[in-house]
Amino acid sequence: MKIKDAVTALTALAQESRLEVFRLLVPLGEEGLAAGEIAEQLGIPPATLTFHLKELCHARLVESRREGRSIIYALRPDGIRDLMEFLSEDCCQGQPHLCWPATSGSCKDKKAKNRRRRTTSKK
Repeated sequence: MKIKDAVTALTALAQESRLEVFRLLVPLGEEGLAAGEIAEQLGIPPATLTFHLKELCHARLVESRREGRSIIYALRPDGIRDLMEFLSEDCCQGQPHLCWPATSGSCKDKKAKNRRRRTTSKK
């Protein structure tokens, strides 16, 4: 990843609504979610959401596909992976594994914890 691409991705994530959309899509992976469902779950007006989704797609963090009458937005795993590799490339004197926290608990436990954190942060 080039520095310009990293800046574009980080800029896309440096906005509250786009970060919320991104975090909503992360646990869904390539399955994704219809734009209308994203708008409903996050309480973002459709026109505003369209703008934010366009920015996430431009940053290559999210992609869209048509399914019937719906447009589904999903995570681009390679876009996320490229950004994470770029950020940790020279980490810890060539030992990027030291940058990541030790994993504990199951992915299911982490997803539940993240949902609780998102729910409580909106109150």
